Amino acid sequence: MAKGPAFKSRVLVAGGGIGGLTAALCLARAGFEATVFEQAPEFGEVGAGVQISPNGSRVLHHLGLAPQLEALALRPAGMEFRNWRSGKVISSSAMGETSVAAYGFPYYHIHRGDLLRLLVEAVQREESIELQANARVSGFEQNGAGVRVAVAGGAGETEHPGVVLVGADGIHSWVRRALFGPQAPRFTGNVAWRALVPTERLPTSRVRPVGTAWWGPGRHFVHYCVRGGALVNCVAVVEKAGWEVESWTEPGNQGELKADFAGWHEEIQALIDCMDRGTLYKWALHDRPPMPRWSKGAVTLLGDACHPMLPFMAQGAVTAIEDAAVLAACLAGGSEPRASLRRYENLRRNRTARIQAQARRNAKIFHLSGVPAWLRNRTAKRAGGRLMDSLFRYNALTAGQGQA
Repeated sequence: MAKGPAFKSRVLVAGGGIGGLTAALCLARAGFEATVFEQAPEFGEVGAGVQISPNGSRVLHHLGLAPQLEALALRPAGMEFRNWRSGKVISSSAMGETSVAAYGFPYYHIHRGDLLRLLVEAVQREESIELQANARVSGFEQNGAGVRVAVAGGAGETEHPGVVLVGADGIHSWVRRALFGPQAPRFTGNVAWRALVPTERLPTSRVRPVGTAWWGPGRHFVHYCVRGGALVNCVAVVEKAGWEVESWTEPGNQGELKADFAGWHEEIQALIDCMDRGTLYKWALHDRPPMPRWSKGAVTLLGDACHPMLPFMAQGAVTAIEDAAVLAACLAGGSEPRASLRRYENLRRNRTARIQAQARRNAKIFHLSGVPAWLRNRTAKRAGGRLMDSLFRYNALTAGQGQA
């Protein structure tokens, strides 16, 4: 990457989330200029916690963000899977220094807002990157030089030329629809909850430096600390029908959540009782099949725009970070942008499709009951270790150079 791209021009990025900002930073490191368009009035992100496994932290460290991550994120000592009622540990895995020793990079728990802030600050330090908020990509036209993008904003509609357009505009991607038409989602039969719990409201014994997933019949509950241990991030998923709103900003009802987890371990009851109600949201989980293509000409997709993940693998943000690194390497190493985009999607499609499929399987595995749950528990540690190892060893920095 040090030599810089064979073609020098500006890459346009639709979407200023984790994937879009990381793409801009990777492109700048590869010698490109980039413009990021974010339709919201300011760069920020709804949500609470996010997990960054070593396959993602490898890229962020490469971008020089290790000091900021160490200041804002937590390194969990491990991950535990527990029985929903007894609290018995089904399986566990060490993280912390074990992760660094095994994979060369840490596993982080971090608040999404903190991660977005450090990415925005890093982008603002790059002279070759331009950020535009309140700027919605409303059209594009491809030509021999690349692409010309129409952007609607406070100053009316403006046009911007670029060599490539990257649609990093999320699960409801406008760029994806413009390229391939609407992608109809399928309701999975699961409804997710998320909330934050101030740790000052909890007994000290209930605040531990590990991520915990509680498995039970038809539902599961995950929690881990963020913000230096000041908050516990909670995500719960329940199999239920009759409500299918796919939105991260739909307020939830604490009483309904408590009813969904009635009879569960007292630690779960304490977390629900102590939640900050203003941070409680619910959304229906929808699934989308892997896409056979991500690119057309000088336009491609990245992250949730092309491979939205169900939240059963903690890989949604990380795979977008991987995409960013591979995309930049392919563009930097190619002599023609369109061919570079085809190579990028060919390198990424199978891996992301496998992770999507495993997340889909986990939705069933986590919620087993009876004899199937007993059998799952007997093999959980061995099977989980193999799966995590294959995920975490992936090197996105060399994948785009032909070395996986």
